[in-house]
Amino acid sequence: MLSRIFIFLILCVPSAVWAQPQDQVKPIDNQDCFSCHSDPESKTFVDSAKFQTSIHGTASCIDCHSDIKDISHAPSLAKVNCGTCHAEEHEAMVKSDHGKALMAGTDDAKACLSCHGPAHTILAFGDKADPLVKIRISQACGTCHDKHLKTFNSTVHGQAVTSGKTSAPTCGDCHGVHEINKYTNPTSKLFWQNIPATCGGCHAEVMKVFNNSIHGKSVVANKREAPVCHDCHGEHSIKVAHGADSMVSPAHITDTCGQCHAAERITTKYQLPNFVVNTYMESYHGLSIQRGSVTAANCASCHNTHDILPSTDPKSSINPANLVKTCGQCHAGIGQKVLQGKIHSGSKPELADNLTNMVRNFYLVLIALVVGMMLLHNLLDLAKKMRAHYRHMASLEKPIRMERSERIQHVILVVSFISLAYTGFALKFPHAWWTIPFMGTEDWRALGHRIAALSFIVLSGYHLWFMIFTTKGRWHLNQLRPRMIDLIQFGQTFSYYFGKRKEKPCPAFYGYIEKMEYWALVWGSVIMVATGGILLYKEWFLRFLPKGVLDAVATAHYYEAVLACLAIIIWHWYFVIFDPDVYPMKWTWLNGKSAPADDERTT
Repeated sequence: MLSRIFIFLILCVPSAVWAQPQDQVKPIDNQDCFSCHSDPESKTFVDSAKFQTSIHGTASCIDCHSDIKDISHAPSLAKVNCGTCHAEEHEAMVKSDHGKALMAGTDDAKACLSCHGPAHTILAFGDKADPLVKIRISQACGTCHDKHLKTFNSTVHGQAVTSGKTSAPTCGDCHGVHEINKYTNPTSKLFWQNIPATCGGCHAEVMKVFNNSIHGKSVVANKREAPVCHDCHGEHSIKVAHGADSMVSPAHITDTCGQCHAAERITTKYQLPNFVVNTYMESYHGLSIQRGSVTAANCASCHNTHDILPSTDPKSSINPANLVKTCGQCHAGIGQKVLQGKIHSGSKPELADNLTNMVRNFYLVLIALVVGMMLLHNLLDLAKKMRAHYRHMASLEKPIRMERSERIQHVILVVSFISLAYTGFALKFPHAWWTIPFMGTEDWRALGHRIAALSFIVLSGYHLWFMIFTTKGRWHLNQLRPRMIDLIQFGQTFSYYFGKRKEKPCPAFYGYIEKMEYWALVWGSVIMVATGGILLYKEWFLRFLPKGVLDAVATAHYYEAVLACLAIIIWHWYFVIFDPDVYPMKWTWLNGKSAPADDERTT
């Protein structure tokens, strides 16, 4: 037995000793890596100094590049998986919208580096040089979302960030960090039902008050139309609450509240009173707000801001038990009588409403009778005097200034011009009271406009023939030719107006006043016919012209019409109607005779 043990020791032990490696394999350390990757000219250069000051400076290179087994490794390495160490963040990012977008053909490491910076120089969160530090995170996000960055920087939050306030919210506070999702995703911090909690991260007390309000309870009840923070304050455009450009400032709060309380769809769906905004705007308070007052009572003055409650709630500021106190904030000493009337008159009239309606109806009838009688009396008086004045002017021996054909042209021009203006502006201002005849009859308005336009074009063609091919027309055309004397008399007239000249200059058959009118009419006619024709056949013209050109044509058509109408009212009507020398009217366009004011004219 002893001999066998001895033989085993002789044969096996030496072989076991001899099997041991002479030198242990040395593990790869960072210095080994830098021996190859320290050349600044190399594409694989890594700045060892920056790496050692980064958050990963104490880690080993092969912790991330785990496929490296030897110093001599393949030039192409496997993709780095940040989730090996940052599993929780990696999982959140992968499920987020950013993760889904970035990982569609992009490795997760690159997705992480898009925000955190270059791989080998990532700094600790909170480091002053970190791109994700609070004061710079908006700029980091703005590399992709530059439109939102511009608006955010001008907000109360953005200004607080740039001023160095550490409590100011940045992109990550509202959108999340690694778990960013669209606002339509129920898991998003910006999903409409999650907004109060998101904003409540900074505004905790406000959130508590809001959650107990009618709006907050509606949000919990999953009523999608219920307003949350951003519906009133905005999103990337939030301003200081009382700033002039804030959505909840006294100047704008009625419009903000009116987004819901004046919307028929919402008031109908939730059976809300649909008259509150209109009745407020018609009240003294509403009229003052519309005139620019910032001290007149607005929605929040009576209903409060975040703690809005229905009037049936005992804690509501508009509950009958609290109404005297609420109104007393502005109207000190107000009594209980305020409870005997409705603040917003509506569909359930009470005694005060009936009394108001009775007074209103009485005055409407009284106004109609009194003013109607006055108007009828004065119209009859005017008609009688106008007829007498016409007969008197017709009886005078005056030379003929307008032949019959010229008077017919003028009548057609008057009718077509007024018809064009009326039917054209009715399209531009569909809600004006004078467009009521066309309500629901747009085809008739369009047809009327085109018939008037055709009449105007035919008249223009005839007038062009008359002025060129008839002796009388050529004489008129010669008289209408601009001359130097017109410019001289223009200056002399102003000298007369300012008392520098005793007598007004005596014009020829057509003075500068008529010439300016005529050639302005010719110019306007060319513009209106040309632009109107293009708009009428826009489908054909769009084959050759870009839509922007047609938009410019439509603009020219509209503003030329405005210019023409103003010129007729201010210039032409004055000299033929309102001028004291001819009032109440020059009858030349009816009887053809010269007016007394034309007696001193020369031919």
